[in-house]
Amino acid sequence: MNATAFAVNLAVTAAVALAVLLAAFAVGVRTGRHRGVDVAWGLAFTAVALTGYALSDGSGDPGRRLLATVLVTVWGLRLSAHIWWRARGAPEDPRYARMLARAPEGPPRTRYALRIVYLLQAALVWFVSLPVQAAQYVPHPLGALAWTGTALWAVGLFFEAVGDRQLARFKADPANRGRVMDRGLWRYTRHPNYFGDACVWWGLFLLAADTPVGWAFVPSPLLMTWLLAFGSGKPMLERQLGAQRPGWADYAARTSGFVPLPPRRVRRSPSAPSAGPGP
Repeated sequence: MNATAFAVNLAVTAAVALAVLLAAFAVGVRTGRHRGVDVAWGLAFTAVALTGYALSDGSGDPGRRLLATVLVTVWGLRLSAHIWWRARGAPEDPRYARMLARAPEGPPRTRYALRIVYLLQAALVWFVSLPVQAAQYVPHPLGALAWTGTALWAVGLFFEAVGDRQLARFKADPANRGRVMDRGLWRYTRHPNYFGDACVWWGLFLLAADTPVGWAFVPSPLLMTWLLAFGSGKPMLERQLGAQRPGWADYAARTSGFVPLPPRRVRRSPSAPSAGPGP
């Protein structure tokens, strides 16, 4: 790996991630809604990958550079398009409303949003994408580990895309209002999209793990997995669903919280009422 070229790459991609999130911040201030930052999340990863691809020309293996860039771009654009479609015309996301309510209205709240929402996510984009950036500078041809990572990425994309589609169809049916989604992939994990996201980033990490240097970036998928399973992903969403969905407790008792597993058998006393089908 060309250390000097990679160092320059890291500086430029940090600027690119920051630029995308600052653009999203400007839109959020103008519209008064900051949920658009979720759309910018996938776009920022895509911009970082495309920038790394351009800068790594002549430094990394062409096949590995192209593969890493295509995988991130497909994942990032699909995610952004899905979130944009889901959020069009919707009010502020309750997560951001609660978060920003901690600061006084007016300029203090705007500065708080910039610091806590946008700048933090720009830093996360840059850090989580480090294995992808490193993979673009690996000079060796693709090996078994990289193809294993590609297969894991495909599994992750399947869980994300299919899980999102199944949930969207479930919510589109008025008869399911207030009920818990427990069908399809959601029968085996309460969060197929979060599990899929973790698989995507572990798969992308394996593209860089063909070399000892690549293993230095294992904190990136570890952090992403922690955020999804224990940080701002699963716990925050489950608190919200637990308060809104009467059948959530029964669904959570029988369904794996993250890794897909067969549903557990839940014993009920004869007098206990059965919960309705369940997010």
